[in-house]
Amino acid sequence: MSSSMRAWAVKNPGPIDGGPLVLIDREMPVPGPGQIRLRVTTCGVCRTDLHLSEGDLTPRRPLVVPGHEIVGVVDELGPSTTLFARGERVGAAWLAKTCGTCRYCLAEKENLCLTPTFTGWDVDGGYAQFVVVNEAYAYHLPEGFSDLDVAPLLCAGIIGYRALRRAELPEGGRLGIYGFGGSAHLTAQIAIAEGARVHVMSRSPESRELALSLGVASAGDTHDAPPELLDAAILFAPVGDIVPTALQSLDRGGTLAIAGIYVSDIPSLNYERELFQERTLRSVTANTRQDGRDFLAIAERIGMKSTVNPYPFEEADRALADLAHERFSGAAVLVDFDG
Repeated sequence: MSSSMRAWAVKNPGPIDGGPLVLIDREMPVPGPGQIRLRVTTCGVCRTDLHLSEGDLTPRRPLVVPGHEIVGVVDELGPSTTLFARGERVGAAWLAKTCGTCRYCLAEKENLCLTPTFTGWDVDGGYAQFVVVNEAYAYHLPEGFSDLDVAPLLCAGIIGYRALRRAELPEGGRLGIYGFGGSAHLTAQIAIAEGARVHVMSRSPESRELALSLGVASAGDTHDAPPELLDAAILFAPVGDIVPTALQSLDRGGTLAIAGIYVSDIPSLNYERELFQERTLRSVTANTRQDGRDFLAIAERIGMKSTVNPYPFEEADRALADLAHERFSGAAVLVDFDG
């Protein structure tokens, strides 16, 4: 086997059309204790990868390799590994490692760990032919999903699931979704399967069409008022200007959860109009491994459908540019890593 591999790395963070990513040769990673190496077969393209490339998130190491919706086959085991075997299909996601000893980890809130490590930000991710991951943070994948279809579930799906739970949607309730990309189109399927009426607000006609095809109750433009007041809402679009609009659409006691790791500045809020009557605004921070396991089980049970747009590995920069300019609905996934 060659001692090097091909990988995309963030060289000069900035506007995606300016080429912040470069395709480079990188030394083959070697798994350490408790780690496994994956030969990457697919990797989802997440908006967080775009924020990292454009500098909205500051890279935490030079020439970091993005990508945290990774599907691969175990090709090398590090010392003291017990959970996976060579040749097994494995998923790796955003949460790469936690300390296990801080007050949050001990309280089963590892998503709030004081010293976490994230895939494709702190350590190299899946925009590469091979990646090393900590086996305790990797996932067994449901057999009913192809590599292409399961990749977006590993971040878009997991974080959407946590956002849905953070929104505290009551049984049979009314849910608003603002922005309808890779994460939202998966989250909507869970809410519908659990009996909710879902209303989607998106500026993209194609995304509104996708939403209606999945069975949502209505689909309007971003700042349109939904046809009924909402018990809960989730903001997937990284646009702070939408926050007041979403809050105004909540019924008394409703909750708005902001799902993204990044959102542009939120305008000043009017207390009486947007927060009074016990409306709640809350963020969503990463996820726990249990979130991931719970979500994958639900996805398998309800027969979740991923709307995917495959891009050759060699065109990862184009996939991110198309994401930035909303040139597709659903999720983008890198394929053909050996091509």
